Amino acid sequence: MGEPNSNDTAMVHDSEMVDGNGMLHDNHMVHGSEMIHGNEVVHGDEMLHGTEMVQGNEMIHGHEMVQVNDLIHGNEMVQVNDMVNGDEMEHGHELVSTEVTPHTSRRRRKKSLVWEHFTIEAMPGGSSRACCNLCKQTFAYSSGSKIAGTSHLKRHITLGSCPVMKNQERKLALPPGGGTDNDGEGTVERPAKRRYRYSGYANATFDQDRSSSYLAKMIILHDYPLHIVQQPAFTAFIDSLQPRFRVVDVDTMEGEVYGVFQKEKERLLQAFSTTPGRISLTIGLWTTSQTLGYVSLAGQFIDSEWKVHRRMLNFMMVSSPHSENALSEAISTSLSEWNMKDKLFTITLDNDCSSHDIYSANLRDHLSNKNNLMLKGQLFVVRCYAHILNVVAQDVIASIHGVIYNIRESIKFIKASPTREEKFAEIALHLEIPSTKTLCLDVTTQWNTTYLMLLAALDYRQAFATLETCDDNYNEAPSAEDWKKVEAACTYLKLLYDSAHSIMAAANPTSNIFFHEAWKLQLELSNAITHEDQIFSSIAKDMHEKFDKYWKDCNLVLAVAVVMDPRFKMKLVEFSYSKIYGVEAAKYVKVVDDAIHELYREYVTQPLPLTPAYVEGGANKTVPVSENNASATPPTGDGLLDFDMYLSEIATSQPSKSELEQYLEEALTPRIQEFDIMSWWKLNTLKFPTLSKMARDILAIPMSMVSSGSSIFTAPTGSRMLDDYRSSLRPETVEALFCAKDWLQNSPPVPEVSGSALVKTEP
Repeated sequence: MGEPNSNDTAMVHDSEMVDGNGMLHDNHMVHGSEMIHGNEVVHGDEMLHGTEMVQGNEMIHGHEMVQVNDLIHGNEMVQVNDMVNGDEMEHGHELVSTEVTPHTSRRRRKKSLVWEHFTIEAMPGGSSRACCNLCKQTFAYSSGSKIAGTSHLKRHITLGSCPVMKNQERKLALPPGGGTDNDGEGTVERPAKRRYRYSGYANATFDQDRSSSYLAKMIILHDYPLHIVQQPAFTAFIDSLQPRFRVVDVDTMEGEVYGVFQKEKERLLQAFSTTPGRISLTIGLWTTSQTLGYVSLAGQFIDSEWKVHRRMLNFMMVSSPHSENALSEAISTSLSEWNMKDKLFTITLDNDCSSHDIYSANLRDHLSNKNNLMLKGQLFVVRCYAHILNVVAQDVIASIHGVIYNIRESIKFIKASPTREEKFAEIALHLEIPSTKTLCLDVTTQWNTTYLMLLAALDYRQAFATLETCDDNYNEAPSAEDWKKVEAACTYLKLLYDSAHSIMAAANPTSNIFFHEAWKLQLELSNAITHEDQIFSSIAKDMHEKFDKYWKDCNLVLAVAVVMDPRFKMKLVEFSYSKIYGVEAAKYVKVVDDAIHELYREYVTQPLPLTPAYVEGGANKTVPVSENNASATPPTGDGLLDFDMYLSEIATSQPSKSELEQYLEEALTPRIQEFDIMSWWKLNTLKFPTLSKMARDILAIPMSMVSSGSSIFTAPTGSRMLDDYRSSLRPETVEALFCAKDWLQNSPPVPEVSGSALVKTEP
């Protein structure tokens, strides 16, 4: 903007402006109480505008007044929400005619940081240009009444466009917040205002390799296609953010993705090297539209802090994923690659019920030759609990598919128009139906939504029948026999629905929680097959047939897991088996008891590090045996190593109760809602050093392939299909995308110091 115009004059009602207790005489302001100007209040030499306070000595520059969001240019004030034209100003309760007169020759310091690097030069015709202080290149700034802004000036100094700044190859530090103004008539100190500024703003560090790595991680985490780097919209977006970034081609980005995969894999290998226990695998089968087969392998384990982890290990292409030979070869390759040949404990499958016996037996035979399986492989193959729930539920829904079709069509008819919805609501109100459920269509791939749809429809059965009698366009109302089928289906779907929710509600779905759900479901279905109503018994019989197969295959591993829960131990097994098997319960209880003891003996043969002797100190705590309990652990290097060996010899030579027997004979831990089984075993590790190793491996068995936080209802019931895009990629790239996504999602965030950090500067 130009220099002060000496011709500008001010007239305030005979050269005076009266302002409460203040008076403006000619060019002097007598500081009074306040001046009210629109939405501004000026106290003394301070102006409150909105929520900001601008010092009076920064208010007037020549014939310009710049007030936070206001611009007074000549005789015109332009505000955000209003405009005052002419020479009128509301002053107190009267209108004062005035012209803006320069109060001082000082120019207000511009707020943008770019003015540390640019100088405004006046041009002929009333326009002005901004000149770079380094390279002297000029840019458009003002054409008189219109200002171009500063975005293009920022780009010049921050993106390396200035040749002088680029050649200097050094960072330019911003000047301090305070400073002075000098418009040719002397230097006047100006108090620095509180402001927010960017540290390192002038020349933020740019790293092509680092940015490319972040782009690769974005593609991995959000399942973007690799060819996004060739899409014009994406490249234009990147160029607008950082013109210096070179967008790579698809092949190069594929290499970046693989580099992220390798880096994360090295981290996971290091973590596995310190894992104290065994690892259990979940096996997922995938197919493609090109009939190619893939196998996904994820490992579940409990770390030294007794935290459960599940990590994707491999996603590899196999010739025939449903072949026992191909699958066993894939598992062996994975274990060898991750240095875990001797650490395999169990594998969890989601294969179909009918082929499980032969499939698991062949798989066990193949892998037992290469791996040392615990308990002779009796616990080796586990079937996914979520899978069996979904299979049974979908069979129930399929058995009444005709009725479900009618209900879907009925809901569509009612939801087709507001008039029909209002009419249906009136019918329900007239019939005094107390239900508060809302009719809604289901998602056919999620059986829980179908169950909820049927449950709501049951409450309105009479309303559907009434609607059919009074609306000639509606003829889809189910019959009384149909509603009976829906009632029977909902009765048994509720068992599955509640069981699934119990599993999903667990913060850490360790293996011990599944026995509770499975034995109750087995008992309910066993009793339901004798239901007096043929419709109910028919549905229950089909459900029981499939679930009973699962129970026979997995009840041993489920029972062994619940024994490791100090709240139940063998007692719950004895109780539940007496309900299910009646007089034959003792035979099945003995199978579980024998398996527990045999498995414990196998762990006893494994070496343990020397540990100090501990005794019980409270219901669930252990404290070391030491004089006066003065220290938590005995001092190292105390010369008593021979004494420790002597104690070990006595323990082996004299008959005593094993850790397992001691654990089983102790009183059950109280069943409280806050109980954490992982914390209990962590606390009792020193008391039960061998048994805790066994518990660690058993509790880590993945009874369900659905990971924590995911929905059981969306779990697949067969081979999953790889989309056409992923199917077209190279197998190693597909593996890198799948595995790296899982690893990045589960890895802790790494804090990084940004090259441009927002800091608050004080005066």
